[in-house]
Amino acid sequence: MEKYCFGVDLGGTTVKIGLFDTEGTVLEKWEIPTRKENYGGEILPDIAEAIQDKMKERTIVKEEVIGVGIGVPGPVDDAGVVHKAVNLGWGVMNINEVLGGLLQMPVKAGNDANVAALGEMWCGGGKGCHNMVLATLGTGVGGGIIVNGKILTGATGCGGEIGHIHIVDDEPDACGCGNHGCLEQYASATGIVRLASRKLTSVSEDSVLRKGGLSAKAVFDAVKAGDKVACDIAEDFGMYLGKGLAMIASVVNPEVFVLGGGVSKAGEILCGFVSKYYDKYVFHGCKDTQFKLATLGNDAGIYGAAKLVIDGYSA
Repeated sequence: MEKYCFGVDLGGTTVKIGLFDTEGTVLEKWEIPTRKENYGGEILPDIAEAIQDKMKERTIVKEEVIGVGIGVPGPVDDAGVVHKAVNLGWGVMNINEVLGGLLQMPVKAGNDANVAALGEMWCGGGKGCHNMVLATLGTGVGGGIIVNGKILTGATGCGGEIGHIHIVDDEPDACGCGNHGCLEQYASATGIVRLASRKLTSVSEDSVLRKGGLSAKAVFDAVKAGDKVACDIAEDFGMYLGKGLAMIASVVNPEVFVLGGGVSKAGEILCGFVSKYYDKYVFHGCKDTQFKLATLGNDAGIYGAAKLVIDGYSA
């Protein structure tokens, strides 16, 4: 009998869903809107309905489905309990039990960044490795840590929150978390814009960046064009992220750092700026760590969610 599973990536705007076989081939993927009204009370019933409709459409019976994996934007512990997902309106809830009850099949939930890391390890930039850190450089900095092939979740699901490593002591601006000097204030897309704004204010040199439309993409496009001010900004970015990843390496000793998120679209040039400062700060026993770009893009979450279920099924 053919076996299937579903991988779900729950975002604040859309829910991405993938139908997989147990070898990791995605057979179909689609999206539904994330309905956040009623404190997010419609979200899990909508997901259950979408999965059931797809099973009917493809004449897949429940016995052929080993389960559903789901990545959620919030801390999720090993029992599937989310400890508040503020962007969804959720408090504390056991997703495994609630969605599993709606579907009458096994459900395995995890934090979205951790699940994306599992996806990149399985079929993406970290393929072939069992000890990996994913750093997602987007609006903020997310992370997922894989140790011996398993997600490092921690006591309350907060393992892998690498964006909130303290990196600067005298930062006047507050991070979204309320602290000051977090890594994501310098290594995210918005952090790069902050670094660029400060650099342009502090120096008088000509730069294409003075023409407006400041963004992380604009900075790295200017770097590729040889703009000196942009290169200085990229050096600052590389120093902060390289130092942060060096701290992480001394704790978990990964084989590879995979860089994902919108900033990673700058390409291989990004790895050079980061690895330069990583090598400067890291403990000598961790100097052989590789740097690679994520390859699954927006599909990392559904791949990782499917892998959660497959690992549970084969355990």
